[in-house]
Amino acid sequence: MRIVDLDRETVKQGLRDATLVLVDVREPHEFAAGHIPGAVSHPLSSFDPSALPEGKRIVFSCAAGVRSLRALEFAQAAGRDIREHYRGGFRDWVLAGEPVE
Repeated sequence: MRIVDLDRETVKQGLRDATLVLVDVREPHEFAAGHIPGAVSHPLSSFDPSALPEGKRIVFSCAAGVRSLRALEFAQAAGRDIREHYRGGFRDWVLAGEPVE
């Protein structure tokens, strides 16, 4: 499996300049309780790599970086060329005092 760990600043810049789609793979209740502004929800429990947007730079995120790795594994097994995830995830975002929706 090919993995690229992204840090918070890289994710922030990608969201700011719209060069990435941040896909939050936490469960719906977690996403509803708070998420990174601009993230889209695709829960790991019902994850379907074919439902992800085509032709866009996708970066997976979860609470702390574990489920996002599973999403990478599923996406790559389905033939998607997706390698990036936000290693620190939502916890890192919140602990840094970043805004939450």
